[in-house]
Amino acid sequence: MTRRRKIILAITAIACAGLALGAARARNVPKIATGFIAHTLCSETFVSGLDPSRDLAETTEAMPGAGLLTWAMDFRVDRARKDVTVSLFGIGRSHAVYREGLGCTLEHGTALTDVAIPVDDERPALLPEIAGRGIVPPQSERLSAALDRAFAEPAQPPYRRTRAIVVMKAGRIVAERYADGVGPQTQLLGFSMTKSVTSALTGILVRQGKLKLDGPAPVAAWQDPDDPRNVVTVDQLLRHTAGLALGSSLEASLGSVLEPVNAMKYAEDDMASFAERAPLATAPGAAWNYHDGNFLILAQLIRNAAGGKPGDALAFARRELFAPLGMRDVTLQLDGAGTVEGSGEMLASARDWARFGQLYLNDGVVGGKRILPEGWVNYSATATPHAWVGIGAGFWTNQGDSFGAKFRVEHGWPRDAFFAKGTIGQYTIVIPSEKLVIVRMGRSLNWPPQVDGVFDLVRDVVGATRETGKMMGAN
Repeated sequence: MTRRRKIILAITAIACAGLALGAARARNVPKIATGFIAHTLCSETFVSGLDPSRDLAETTEAMPGAGLLTWAMDFRVDRARKDVTVSLFGIGRSHAVYREGLGCTLEHGTALTDVAIPVDDERPALLPEIAGRGIVPPQSERLSAALDRAFAEPAQPPYRRTRAIVVMKAGRIVAERYADGVGPQTQLLGFSMTKSVTSALTGILVRQGKLKLDGPAPVAAWQDPDDPRNVVTVDQLLRHTAGLALGSSLEASLGSVLEPVNAMKYAEDDMASFAERAPLATAPGAAWNYHDGNFLILAQLIRNAAGGKPGDALAFARRELFAPLGMRDVTLQLDGAGTVEGSGEMLASARDWARFGQLYLNDGVVGGKRILPEGWVNYSATATPHAWVGIGAGFWTNQGDSFGAKFRVEHGWPRDAFFAKGTIGQYTIVIPSEKLVIVRMGRSLNWPPQVDGVFDLVRDVVGATRETGKMMGAN
């Protein structure tokens, strides 16, 4: 395709957006597209330590239609200043800045300042050590074959682009493997797996009596009794049934730049405030609609309950969740207002994602200490009505009779499996009946689901670890 034809296609895509949705929303398209690229490149260059050119190619390859715009983007990675600037046709400029200990933040004219970085918690972790210092090779031939298949690339696209796999059985790593440039301490962007961490932090506040699942959520902007949003609950935010009119966050494609939720994420400093101003599209509790605004509001509630300052939420997460689990290679990134971007911007090593999964395998208890409220794990995995993908409160689930749950079970997933899921190929899968936690990170198309190889991976690992367990029992 010639450069002239590409320009025509790109301009046509933006023009069609304007006709369909109005000039105001179409104006945001370049800003949203460049904002996503700038923030991702900044995070994975300066936090993850990945090569930005390779990262850009693999990320956009996993997003249908993205090539219509990204080819025309100009991006600059300044390693001295530790920032990334991206523009599209010289417009829609986005600027992401890295700060030690805080990761990257998109700046829209105002710099983030006065954020206290929490000090490392020197207390020993409550979760027993999951592995030694070296990479743990697969503990059986079948596990080795499972990882071989998960990392193998097809001869033709779409490709898998697997970056990391960690398999834990009964609290110990029994297999792990990493792509070139990635290792056990490499922090990897979880995208919407961050929502599961936000759910866990919400649960801790519920255990402490600082938040309630039922009753009106303590959102300042909704306190007027005549405001129809006054009845929205924390449970509805966790389950994406609050009814806010922000579009959908399910799709990772060029078309998704048209959703209001993405204007919130890539063109606004105060994301939670934007979400809180959204009107209702449906009555609270009446319908299911997955979007990031629900969890950005929860992040604001967590910040308020932790003390109100940006650093308070970071310190709370480290003290109450990360330190007890031994999660030390982890970064919670902030929006321009200093609130944790609780819908999709946490980075952690594959091992730390596995530690997080182990908390849920242990029913919310580590080292004899209850971190999550009693019953919270089951609550998180209990299916939300009308959620066709099969989703609970911050986790995807195989419970219930949703299309997604049935589809996964038909393809070999155990019925009791539930999981944190991030777009384009991120998974932390918990299977209580098998005492398994499986983490897979990469860059893969969201659809069809077989592209990322996770269905094969789950089946292969379950079979291999059952065999290993029998062999150990026989010995």
